[in-house]
Parts: sequence; C-alpha cells; structure tokens
Amino acid sequence: MVADNTALAIAETGALAERRVAMLIDSSISALPPFLTPRAGLDSGFMMAHVTAAGLASENKSLAHPASVDSLPTSANQEDHVSMATFAARRLGAMNDNTGSILAIEYLAAAQGISLRRPLKSSAPIEQAHAILRRSVPEWSRDRTMHPDIEAARALIDSGKLAALVPVAPLDALRHAGQDIG
Repeated sequence: MVADNTALAIAETGALAERRVAMLIDSSISALPPFLTPRAGLDSGFMMAHVTAAGLASENKSLAHPASVDSLPTSANQEDHVSMATFAARRLGAMNDNTGSILAIEYLAAAQGISLRRPLKSSAPIEQAHAILRRSVPEWSRDRTMHPDIEAARALIDSGKLAALVPVAPLDALRHAGQDIG
C-alpha cells in the first residue's frame, strides 16, 4: 500500500504541474501571448509541449490505479492474497520519469513566461532558476524541436541545482505556538 500511496502522490504532482502549464499557455488566464510564443499565429510555441505534459499526466493517472486492490489467488490457491507489491513498486519508475518530464516542461514554460514579462523581475530564487535554465536553453523566439530543451531542463531538475535555491526551514521553525506538528 505504500507504493500505491506513492503512486498517487507522483500522479498528483504531475497533474498539478500540467495544470500550471495549461494556465501559462492560455492567454485569457495568464495575460501572456498565446502558447507563450512572441509570434502567436505563426508559431505553435508551447502548444505541443502542453499536449506532451497532458499525455504523460494521463498515463500517470492510469498507472496510479491501486495495485493492492488487484489480488488474485496463486499457487493452486495456496497464496490466497497476493499484494502485487512488485508491480506496485515497478511502475513508480515510469511514473517518476513521466513526472520529471512534466516538471521540465513546466520549468521551460515558467521561464518563457518570465522572459515575456521583461523588464519586470521576480524574486531572487526564481530569477536564479531562470538564469540557470537560460545558460542551457535559449528563450523561445521561434518554433524549434523542443525535445533537447526538455532534456536540458530535466537534467537541471535532476541535478539538484534548483532545489539548492529553495530555503528549507528546520522542523522547529514549523512548530506553531508550542504545538507539535507531528
């Protein structure tokens, strides 16, 4: 059941990231150019990247079906309840890969949104994350193959460089009015 709960968390993380991409590319919500392209109508921008993110999020939803509810007797009914733990754990790798790609697409879309908002600036950590990406991936000005950009963003996420930008409060700082949160 732990693997099932982990699968649900991974699927939800990917689904939330996909929804943020959807909001960024929708000019009626973000007030950014449609599909985050400065040449709306001529270029597709992030349209197909969003389709990719949506497809991966949907695949994760299918993979998140609880394996623990799918028990079948085996070994001539000597094993009357099988946990399906092997499958439950094995699918997490694919789900993690899918979600990593969705997060990379979100990173690219967010960076493009920041670029399109210039000369406005964001917070220092977000500006640092933007600068780190821009060293590997140029701003989106015309349609191009996005796969190398997604791979570069994914490598940055996997490297931990972005996580280092986020301050982490010690657990004691999370305690409120002397009440233990755990």
